[in-house]
Amino acid sequence: MGSEALPVALDVSQSGQIDAMVSSTLQTYGRIDILFNNAGFGRLDWFEALDPIQDIQAQITVDLLGVMWTARAVLPHMYKQRSGHIINMCSMAGWAAPPLYSVYAAAKFGVRGFSEALRREAMPFGVHVSAIYPGSSPTEFQQHIGQNKAKKRFSTPRWLQVSSDDVARGVISLAKRPRRSLFLPRLMGLPTFINSHFASLSDRAQAKAFAPFHEEDMKNR
Repeated sequence: MGSEALPVALDVSQSGQIDAMVSSTLQTYGRIDILFNNAGFGRLDWFEALDPIQDIQAQITVDLLGVMWTARAVLPHMYKQRSGHIINMCSMAGWAAPPLYSVYAAAKFGVRGFSEALRREAMPFGVHVSAIYPGSSPTEFQQHIGQNKAKKRFSTPRWLQVSSDDVARGVISLAKRPRRSLFLPRLMGLPTFINSHFASLSDRAQAKAFAPFHEEDMKNR
């Protein structure tokens, strides 16, 4: 489309590689206006079945610490120029955590809290901080979540799913008009409301729905 891109491969779990990416960007463009923290993955299974290193530690490192480390690397430059925008990819799991999402939800709840606190820190310096909360989207993410039968049984209804293009357009809209948060689709605000105001009902319904699958997996283990 006539624009210019600077691809830099990096692992967000390695702070040194993050610093190198920021340096490359500054050397090429002289400034950083927007950081979109989008790296992440999920391993969805019963908590006791998750591997402590490959599933638990790795998810927290990439999904939460990677977001924080990358934001920390660009903030001094944004503060110096008195402008900038950090957009953090969160998830509906950062508002309402269903079974199988224990570690992923913990990381995304962390991203949500981090975004809120950082927004208030950065505001006086002209730097915006936003969080985006999409529902299920057909991306590479689905290839890494595992093969749990309960997850396949209780997938997100199609009418609540969004395409990757929808998410991309949402990010662009945030970049053009910064605000605190964006839910995709907008109807995703409804599960959040139910989880917040009818928590006991939500607990019982989800526990009852997932319990048979959990029992079966425990017997087969």
